[in-house]
Amino acid sequence: MKQDVEAATEALREIFPPTPLQLNEHLSARYGANIYLKREDLSPVRSYKIRGAFNFFRKALGADASGKTFVCASAGNHAQGFAFVCRHFGVPGVVFMPVTTPQQKIDKTRMFGGEFITIRLVGDIFDQCYKAARDHVEAIAGVMVPPFDHADIIEGQASVAAEIVWQLPDGVTPDLVVLPVGGGGLAAGVTGYLKDVIDADHFIFCEPAGAPSLRESLETGSVVTLDQVDNFVDGAAVGRIGDLNFAALRRFSADQVMLLAENAICLTIVDMLNVEGVVLEPAGALSVAALEALGPEALAGKTVVAVVSGGNFDFERLPDVKERAMRHAGLKKYFILRMAQRPGALRDFLNLLGDEDDISRFEYLKKSARNFGSILIGIETKHAENFPVLKARFDAAGLRYQDITENEILSNLII
Repeated sequence: MKQDVEAATEALREIFPPTPLQLNEHLSARYGANIYLKREDLSPVRSYKIRGAFNFFRKALGADASGKTFVCASAGNHAQGFAFVCRHFGVPGVVFMPVTTPQQKIDKTRMFGGEFITIRLVGDIFDQCYKAARDHVEAIAGVMVPPFDHADIIEGQASVAAEIVWQLPDGVTPDLVVLPVGGGGLAAGVTGYLKDVIDADHFIFCEPAGAPSLRESLETGSVVTLDQVDNFVDGAAVGRIGDLNFAALRRFSADQVMLLAENAICLTIVDMLNVEGVVLEPAGALSVAALEALGPEALAGKTVVAVVSGGNFDFERLPDVKERAMRHAGLKKYFILRMAQRPGALRDFLNLLGDEDDISRFEYLKKSARNFGSILIGIETKHAENFPVLKARFDAAGLRYQDITENEILSNLII
């Protein structure tokens, strides 16, 4: 396998140089470790997906796919890597996307593919889009390019590991390699290439809490299809890990898979943007968020490589990401208050707030009784420890309230 991966890695130099492996001073100082980031967000399409797509095309065109049309179904990084490679090889490609795909992603895919690709918007959800792509492939006798569950895709993604080995300082072997997991192509490729270099227990995998496909499959011992998926971390929100990928990863323990809360990932995105000036998409922030979850106790003195898988972040999502980050950090909370309907009641409430507390939202919901009304209020503060103090003031004043910050049903309904 290693020779094939190294050949694929050398072939990739036709379209871009190795992505940097950077020693991150900020994270290294925070955790007392040597933290290297493999910056796949700096590839031509700002994700590692171009690697697998290029390798798939290279092999298909070298076999029996000349003159055929290539097809993929994707609303994200796979589509952009596919489009870039279509243009590079000068072959026609059709990208199927759900009708609900943001215009920004459509425009970027079209930019990368130019005249060589056609974009078709079909269906409200990915499953409908994928079925349409499969039907089209059969109708035209084309070539379907899967996002992760194919040997050539896995081999292409393994080029990440080959570059890491070449880029690490002489004599340095990582104590930990942290890998994000969606469909599993990247993890399968990297762990396969490093099998004889790093012990199996030196790998950490990270999935969004709302899409634990690998974790549940390892716990069960076979591939699990999730009943539902939280799509917030769209680049890793996969309901079923690839069969080939699971076969490559089943030797690992479920305990090596970290499930990271979506709001914690948002905090990492904001931190990397504010401190490092690095733009990460939610899936690209997974491995860095895992470092925070592991903490200095687990990382101190170690050499760690964290693969940053992508940076295709839609800045229209930034307000939501900041909101989630503040809630996770304990700096913002939402309350429903039962407030007396009398002159001065609001002034009395405002006097309960501390010097660092600020009202970010105030909404009168309804009059629940003749003398009382319900208020939705959002409060931001500078330090998380201010909220226990504020709640103590609420209690002392006899104020009736409910903290709905972590109540997913209520917060999704009214916030």
